[in-house]
Amino acid sequence: MKLKIEYDKCKSCGLCVEICPKKILYIDRSRINKKGYNPVEVKDQNSCIGCGSCYKICPDIVFEVGE
Repeated sequence: MKLKIEYDKCKSCGLCVEICPKKILYIDRSRINKKGYNPVEVKDQNSCIGCGSCYKICPDIVFEVGE
């Protein structure tokens, strides 16, 4: 599964990090996006099961789940 993230839309709310069943998302404190936030990042793309939980809970439509 491939998880695409639009980093500049992310506001670091952390909802996706909390809901991810595989715990592969984290807030990247070493990076700042155009809005001045630390965006979410994926630890391991290969572990993504494509459940869409991150996509569904994200208030800023940061995620795209695909093959």
